[in-house]
Amino acid sequence: MSWIANFVRPKLREWVGGRKDVPDNLWHKCPGCGQMIFHRDLAKNLHVCQHCGHHMRLGAHHRLGMLFDDEKFEQINVPRAVADPLKFRDIKKYSDRLKESQTKTKMTDAIVVGKGAVGGRTTVMAAFDFAFMGGSMGIAVGEGVVTAARAAIEAKAPLVVLTSSGGARMQEGIHSLMQLARTTIAVEEVRDAGLPYIVILCDPTTGGVSASLAMLGDIHIAEPGAVIGFAGQRVIEQTIRETLPEGFQRAEYLYEHGMVDMVVPRAELRDTLARVIDLLMGATPLPSTLADDRVEVLPPAKAAGVPARTPPSDADNDIDEPAKG
Repeated sequence: MSWIANFVRPKLREWVGGRKDVPDNLWHKCPGCGQMIFHRDLAKNLHVCQHCGHHMRLGAHHRLGMLFDDEKFEQINVPRAVADPLKFRDIKKYSDRLKESQTKTKMTDAIVVGKGAVGGRTTVMAAFDFAFMGGSMGIAVGEGVVTAARAAIEAKAPLVVLTSSGGARMQEGIHSLMQLARTTIAVEEVRDAGLPYIVILCDPTTGGVSASLAMLGDIHIAEPGAVIGFAGQRVIEQTIRETLPEGFQRAEYLYEHGMVDMVVPRAELRDTLARVIDLLMGATPLPSTLADDRVEVLPPAKAAGVPARTPPSDADNDIDEPAKG
C-alpha cells in the first residue's frame, strides 16, 4: 500500500497538473486476494473481484437497486422506533453511536424496505446494511421486517429479505432479543397469506438474525463465500476444544450439508430470484393461441436424462407358494 501512496498517487496528481481534487478512492484492495482494483472495474463487476471472485459487501440501497427491474423501486417508510430504550452507555452513549452511524451511512437504521418489480412481478424486499452498526437488529430493524411483511401481504407479493448482520443489537438488551420473536411472527403471517418468503444470505449472517428470520425461508439463496452461522468459528473451537473443518460456516459448506438451497454468484442473482419467484407464485398462463397445444411435462428422471425405472409387473410381485401334496 506504501508503493501506491508514495509513488502512484503523486504521479497521478502530477499528470493532472497538480490538482488537489483528485479522489483518493480510485483503487480498492480486494480483501480476498489483496489485488488492487480500479473503482470503475469494481462497479462494473458488481463489487466482485475479477481476480479471485471474492464478493465484497454492499450497502442496502445498492443491493435493492441491483435486484429490482431497471434498478427502480419505491422505498417504504418504516415507522420510527424508540431510539435508546435503556439509555445505554459503554465507553460512549448509544445515542451517540446511532448519530455517528446515521451520519456515515445517511440511513435511519440498518434496514431498507422497498417495493418494485422482479421479473415483472411485484415484490417486497428488505435489505440489511452491515455498515450501520454491523447490521445489528434492534427495535427499528424488527419494525422494518414487520413493515415489509405487512406490505407484502397487502400487495399479495412475495417477501424477500437480504440479511447481512452480526446479530442482535446488544445496546438494546432484551428489546433486541424480542425482535427474534416479532420477525418470526411476521414471517408466519406471510406464510398464512399463502405468499412465499425468500431469504438471500449475504456476508455475514450471524447471531440472532441467523437464529430467527434468516433460517425460516421457503428458499435460501446464498452469495459465494458468505459467512453464515450463529456463533463465530473461534468461539465454537474454544468451546468444543476441536478444530473445525475447512470452509466451516461458509455458504458452500452449508450448501453441501443441506442448510442452503443454492449458492448464486451476484451477476446471476437477479435472474435466479426472478425464476424462483415465478415458480413459487405460479407460472404465467400460456397465451390463448397456445392454450390448445399439448405440453409434455417430463418426470424428474427423464428431464435429467436418466432412464426412468420400469415399474415391476404383477408377476414380479407374486410369492411362490410351496407345492401342495
